[in-house]
Amino acid sequence: MAPAQFTCSSAFILGLTGLVFHRTHLLSALLCLEGMMLSLYIALSIWTLGMASTSSSAMPLFLLAISACEASAGLALLVATVRTHGTDRLESLNLLRC
Repeated sequence: MAPAQFTCSSAFILGLTGLVFHRTHLLSALLCLEGMMLSLYIALSIWTLGMASTSSSAMPLFLLAISACEASAGLALLVATVRTHGTDRLESLNLLRC
C-alpha cells in the first residue's frame, strides 16, 4: 500500500470512528463528516493525478463543491438547532417531540 493511500484511508477511518463513537455534539459530528469528505477529496485528487488523464480531472472539483454545499447545509442546521433547542447536544434532539 502506498503511503498516500494509507494516509487517506487512515484519515477516513479516523473520521468515521469519531462519527460513530463521539456523538455528543452536532458540531463534532459535522467536523467528522467534513474530515471524511476532505480525505475522499485528497484520495480522488491523487488518483486523478496518477491516471494522468484529462477526462477525470473535474471529479475532484465536483466532490469539493458537493462538500462545500454539505458543510453550509450542516452549519445552517446547526444554527437552526441551537436557536430552537438551545444546545447542539445530539441527545437533546428527539424527532418524536415537536
